[in-house]
Amino acid sequence: MNPPPETIASAVVLFAAMAAYALFSGADFGAGVWDLLAGSAERGERPRATIAASVTPVWEGNHVWIIFGLVVVWTAFPPLFASVMTALFVPLFLSLAGIFFRGLGFAFRMEARRLRSRRLLGATFAASSVIAPFFLGAVIGAVATGRVPFPAVGNDLAAWTSPVPVVTGVLFVSACAYLAAVYLVGDAHRRGETVMVRYFARRAFAAGVVTGLLAAVNMLLLRTGAPYVFDGLVGRALPLVALSVAAGIAALGLILLRRYRLLRFTAALAVTSVVAGWGWAQYPWLVPGTLTLTEGSASPSALWALLGVTGLAVLLVVPSFAYLYWLQQHERLVESEAADDLRRRIDLAHGRPVPLGPEEPPPPKRPDGFVLAVVVASAAIRLIRRLTGRGR
Repeated sequence: MNPPPETIASAVVLFAAMAAYALFSGADFGAGVWDLLAGSAERGERPRATIAASVTPVWEGNHVWIIFGLVVVWTAFPPLFASVMTALFVPLFLSLAGIFFRGLGFAFRMEARRLRSRRLLGATFAASSVIAPFFLGAVIGAVATGRVPFPAVGNDLAAWTSPVPVVTGVLFVSACAYLAAVYLVGDAHRRGETVMVRYFARRAFAAGVVTGLLAAVNMLLLRTGAPYVFDGLVGRALPLVALSVAAGIAALGLILLRRYRLLRFTAALAVTSVVAGWGWAQYPWLVPGTLTLTEGSASPSALWALLGVTGLAVLLVVPSFAYLYWLQQHERLVESEAADDLRRRIDLAHGRPVPLGPEEPPPPKRPDGFVLAVVVASAAIRLIRRLTGRGR
């Protein structure tokens, strides 16, 4: 029996949210990977500056997609939510910790004044950018293998430590690094940073090759670790897999030819095709062999309400994000005078010297106290003499 249309539509919304999170936050995570691999403070200064210029305006907004995805799972598929949150609590907690400490390290590194603090916060940002996607990938791999029990009664270590989840986690890290390098090539090319274009193009090519090899290894592991998903990937979802492979090869070709105009599109197409192919290969199961879409879905009224809210989100949130990315691409997101003034006030409160801006006039010099006292006394004496008639 096929699932009802509202259930299928809710599943499509869930995978769309996952694809959006992979494309946008995945690139953010990958930027942290390249920050980690940039080298010493002196050697990695310029790449890290390019990374910061690309990531800073939009990194907070990208996590909207994982929040939206969690709300969809919770609302549309509560049995799946309960089982995954219970059996895979450890990797989910570690991924959440990675997301939290990544944001903390990235935000406070910009404000830290001591070199030691900047290095510590930078290491926190970079390491967390590897931890978060790895454990998210392990969760996805555990679901694909069908080893998530239903109903779950506690944390299941074996569900996410088998070869498929582990390799999927490494694949997620590599894919994030690939997306980030591709996006950074585009940003550096737009800014005219020729050296950084070549720097990130080499890394994008290397990450693309590694990601392709890891995907091939994972396919071999799926044959025994997740046979239902493997059969779907080489069966009805094969066109999507072929599209992903073709887009990945095209992206590598564009890097070699130094044709960067369509590079982002081909890289994004390769990733979204994989997500769509996985969903189609796993249909009609939420957890292969354990929980079907029909068994794990909420009531029709809840699903229709979710779809209605999703429609509003498409009308309101998607244009807002599109405008945000347009502003970022056209370098319209700059610090305001209010932010500069706030930073000066913080520096003054902590007794730190406040550098003057290039257009800020120096403060007026105040008269010496002794000179001021003499002038005031002289004026007072002259006023008294005039009042007494002696100044005539």
